[in-house]
Amino acid sequence: MVVRDEWAVSCRDLAGRRRALSVFVSADRVVLIAPPGEAAVLSTLDVGRLRAALRDAVIQVGDAPDLPDDPGAPEADDDLTP
Repeated sequence: MVVRDEWAVSCRDLAGRRRALSVFVSADRVVLIAPPGEAAVLSTLDVGRLRAALRDAVIQVGDAPDLPDDPGAPEADDDLTP
């Protein structure tokens, strides 16, 4: 079985140019990278693809062995509002 650890979801920027959102797994975290300095405009189909990529990444993180938490990372239940 091949385990994917990176997904690309097509989108467009505000000017209509083709771009991509990247989803990947880093240790026990899911990372979402948007086009640099751009907003990602997604079609309904692309939102479904993003959802699927995020779901697959979360499943992969759940299957990974537990690693020590990043001391600089906020706790899951921390209130991140200013």
